[in-house]
Amino acid sequence: MRRVIAFATLALLAGCGPSEPQSSGGPPAIRRLTEAQYRQSIADIFGPDIKVSGRFDPDMRTDGLLAVGTGRVTVTPSGFEQYEAMARNIAGQALDEKHRDAAMPCKPASARVPDDACAAQFLGRVGRLLFRRPLLESELKAQVEVANKATQTLGNFYSGLEFGLAGLIAAPEFVFREEDPEPDPAHPGSQRLTAYSKAQRLSFLLWNTAPDDELLAAAARGELNDKAGLARQADRLIASPRLNDGVRAFFSDMLSFDAFDDLAKDSVIYPKFNINVANDAKEQTLRTITDLLITQHGDYRDLFTTRKTFLSRPLGLVYRLPVETRTGFEPHEFAEGDPHAGLLTEISFLALHSHPGRSSATLRGKAVRELLLCQIVPAPPANVNFSIVQDTNNPQFKTARDRLTAHRSNPTCAGCHKIMDPIGLGLEAFDGAGQFRDGENGAPIDASGEIDGLPFKDAASLGNALHDDPATPACLVTDIYRYASGHDPVPGEKDWMGYLQKQFAADGYRLPDLLRRIAVSDDFYRISPTPSGKPVKEATR
Repeated sequence: MRRVIAFATLALLAGCGPSEPQSSGGPPAIRRLTEAQYRQSIADIFGPDIKVSGRFDPDMRTDGLLAVGTGRVTVTPSGFEQYEAMARNIAGQALDEKHRDAAMPCKPASARVPDDACAAQFLGRVGRLLFRRPLLESELKAQVEVANKATQTLGNFYSGLEFGLAGLIAAPEFVFREEDPEPDPAHPGSQRLTAYSKAQRLSFLLWNTAPDDELLAAAARGELNDKAGLARQADRLIASPRLNDGVRAFFSDMLSFDAFDDLAKDSVIYPKFNINVANDAKEQTLRTITDLLITQHGDYRDLFTTRKTFLSRPLGLVYRLPVETRTGFEPHEFAEGDPHAGLLTEISFLALHSHPGRSSATLRGKAVRELLLCQIVPAPPANVNFSIVQDTNNPQFKTARDRLTAHRSNPTCAGCHKIMDPIGLGLEAFDGAGQFRDGENGAPIDASGEIDGLPFKDAASLGNALHDDPATPACLVTDIYRYASGHDPVPGEKDWMGYLQKQFAADGYRLPDLLRRIAVSDDFYRISPTPSGKPVKEATR
């Protein structure tokens, strides 16, 4: 079960920099590439114009993150067929007349007969990028033989080479990210990730793609096992514009943006909401995040209070604001006193955590608890009667607050709803599509509420409460580590997680600083000799 590791003195200990504790490490992971990671890896290795056509097995969200679920999913038989079909298609494009000159480090002696030396040179070079490590001699030999036999049959070197390349692209060594441990000479009895596994974990955390040639070369030279060498590579990746890609990928996972794929709204009730609005709403939030956290190097907590964002014309219709830019986005700052302030008042959060035809204080409160505070909300009993909540035309209960108050009169429902509804009611001034409203069914909306005993009067002050809650940044730290490592922190990592949370506060809650601190830490790459350790399960409060 998902829990944030919280420490009561987090805010008070931000002043001094404690020494970094040594963790026991977590288990090594075998994780399937997400569709985004697969596509980006192919684009990086073969070129951005290579088309990846095919159906991917769905990812599985586990304990709140797809990144954790990738370590628990398999590939179905039909999925393997899809990977093989995609591999053949990609190999065909990579070696067609348009791309082969850029892809090939050599030319065959004849384009009509096998050339094992040239095939080995090409497959060894590209295989290193695909497998994120040098190919074993046996792996390279096998694919050269495949290319040789196919060339003899087809009478064309490049057509034959496609089969050898397709074998690498379809291989489990590419589709799955496998981490390999080795003894840690600096800590006898302990294990660490190999240099190539370090490169892999580092690159997917910061760029959400496979390691580039320079990072793999640094691994080959042993630089990633040296503090200074590891720091150089971490700094290079963090300084790159591609850090935006990594940050966008993390927050897309943390905020459950994959749910946009199935998001639907009643077009009669919300005629302005359509697929363009949905896509732009997701993009608006990701732009807001990367601008504040990376471009401005701002305080993570300010995401919940900022009035600066980006708007497109489709979004302008829902926000009821003029947008001059005909296509794309333009910066916008909501005026002081405007009801829009922070991520909770953006359409992406409001629409995603609502029903197709109405808002939902319960879903929104649940999302705040689970996504932003890393707290567990129990599932409702199977026999709950939601008829009062769903009946938005009941003249006796005109507002969501009225209906939820009546619903909570049932003792079976009261326990869970009391930890969700008082938060979500602070967002009831926004309808199910995220559009601001003054009332519901002719009755004024009371957007006051409380979160863990702290009262607020509206959505903006709810954002202020999240900004000031130490559980908010603590949750981010835990989720970033879970995202990067693929597992919940185990007991032996508890002290290190506390150290990261304290240092995040000391660094002013700056995300790039947190990412660097994790990336250069030996603890990030330490492997537990007993990987069966159970995850830490400590409540937030």
